[in-house]
Amino acid sequence: MNLALRKLSKLDDLRFFQMMQEMGPGENGFHNSMYGLNPNQFRHALSGADKMSRGLFLQPQFVAQTSYWLMLDDHPLGLGKLRHELNASLRERGGHIGYAIRPSERGKGYGHVILQLLVEEAGKRGMNEVLLTCLEDNFPSRRVIEANQGILHEIKNGICKYWIHITANKLPKRDYLAEALERDRKAKEAKKY
Repeated sequence: MNLALRKLSKLDDLRFFQMMQEMGPGENGFHNSMYGLNPNQFRHALSGADKMSRGLFLQPQFVAQTSYWLMLDDHPLGLGKLRHELNASLRERGGHIGYAIRPSERGKGYGHVILQLLVEEAGKRGMNEVLLTCLEDNFPSRRVIEANQGILHEIKNGICKYWIHITANKLPKRDYLAEALERDRKAKEAKKY
């Protein structure tokens, strides 16, 4: 089994469309702009996300961001977004990184994995630190961020702001990739019996 990030492509197929519909309109600060689209609209949205990753045709309120799928072999598990820089709005809510795991795959450690991999991607882009935000009462997200060496900077208007220093994050405290794969393997074995 292979668990990895894959960059979003304008050629992605209906597996990704189905996952985005399963995720619903969004929750806990994550907005799913691909929810409720038909397959043709979804293709158009993928094209727009591809252009956004290259900084093309951005509206003034947006920054360039690269979107990634978290994949287990050929099965999409989640979506992650890495914003290349921050504007004033993202400094308050949104930060550099946003991610969501499809509901049918939650509780298996994939949130830890996608964040760890997105932080690694930020490091490859030359970023030294990244800001993540989450709702104050979103304790699962707070645990994921803190487990990935997120340091709480402040809580303001119900929003937690965490910084992850990438140079200090080169050696993660735990191997979330291996743990998630092992949990998935055990779950599949249990279904056989």
